[in-house]
Amino acid sequence: MKIITIDVGNTSTGIGLYDGKRVTRVTHVKGGIMQQPEACAQAVREAARGMVNGAVLGSVVPKANPLWKRLLKTELGCNVLVVHAGLPMEVTVDYPAPETIGADRLADACGGVRRYGAPLIVADFGTALTFDVVTEDLRYIGGAITPGLPLMTDYLHERTALLPRVQLAGPCPPFGRSTEQAMRVGAQVGYRGIVREIVTHLQRQIPGDFKLVATGGHAGWALKGSGMPFIIDPALCLFGLGCIFETVSKN
Repeated sequence: MKIITIDVGNTSTGIGLYDGKRVTRVTHVKGGIMQQPEACAQAVREAARGMVNGAVLGSVVPKANPLWKRLLKTELGCNVLVVHAGLPMEVTVDYPAPETIGADRLADACGGVRRYGAPLIVADFGTALTFDVVTEDLRYIGGAITPGLPLMTDYLHERTALLPRVQLAGPCPPFGRSTEQAMRVGAQVGYRGIVREIVTHLQRQIPGDFKLVATGGHAGWALKGSGMPFIIDPALCLFGLGCIFETVSKN
């Protein structure tokens, strides 16, 4: 089964082709369909390259959904499955207000369970940093949300007179010998502390040998040198969207 998978985030949109085992032909479009509709259409054409069995949309930007539905109908001639907590999926949603769970968090949980088993904690390094917990009996029970790295560093730049906008890349110096280096140390080392404390807190709540998986654009950089046993899986959300499409198709 070949499925176009689309992960609509606040900063960028990921598009790829799910084939039941992996996701390939991945493109990330900054600003998404509301800012770059033609780039999104081109990414869909590049991912599809012929016949596909359908498309699945995981979106945290509701205003973008009608645009995506029209684009996929035009480009592929198919309707799109929009992910929400009421669908049958790899996990049972055990959450007081399931309709408030982001589709990306559900996809991370489903993709993580399919690939790595449970119990599981997935950290997704996007505009926000989210943590999602799946128990050994495959219940999605929630997690934690904190500002993502770009929000933190961009806010410092925008709300101060002298602090620059820093690139979240490259080696972390032992200590800052310039303002930019000092900010990079604060971002990378400080973020490791956030991740470590939140993971420790979550693991205390339910005993078990939790697998730790990280995804999202800044996961590798943020966790480098942390010593935490995270598996880095950049395409996990797109993979999880494909898993949800398969599960729905079988029910």
